[in-house]
Amino acid sequence: MEIWLLRHAVAEDRSATGRDADRTLTEDGHKRAREVARGLAALEPGIELVLTSPFARARQTAEPAARALKLLARLRETSALEPDADPDDVLAEIRSEKIESVLLVGHEPHMGALLGRLVAGRPGLAMPMKKAAVARLSWEGSGAATLRALLPARVLALVASSEG
Repeated sequence: MEIWLLRHAVAEDRSATGRDADRTLTEDGHKRAREVARGLAALEPGIELVLTSPFARARQTAEPAARALKLLARLRETSALEPDADPDDVLAEIRSEKIESVLLVGHEPHMGALLGRLVAGRPGLAMPMKKAAVARLSWEGSGAATLRALLPARVLALVASSEG
């Protein structure tokens, strides 16, 4: 299985409600999310499903990606991608899907813990991801995954602009 991880783009420091879950992307965050989405789609990743945290900033990052990948109908929220979730919860969820490739959109510290869990094959290693960065891994459903790429947002933006 191919697992693509995407950390949300830049978000406001505080939401109007004061709730962390309601924090939305900044104007620059929306722009970066669209650029990353176009860059990701240009890589033709074969992604079949997009799972996102239900938090506003993750959803706002996931939607342009799902649109660029022509997967809006296959975009789904899951609490297993919330910031404090156990990485094994989302791995159990994707194991139950009949898919070969998935995009997971979430937050730190969860994305870093998930990336570390996949690379090490066990919990305990964190590999923090920058905002709007993408990681690609190949995973057999247990044990360690193979890290195929770790792409900063600006690299994906360059890929998108070269596809013009």
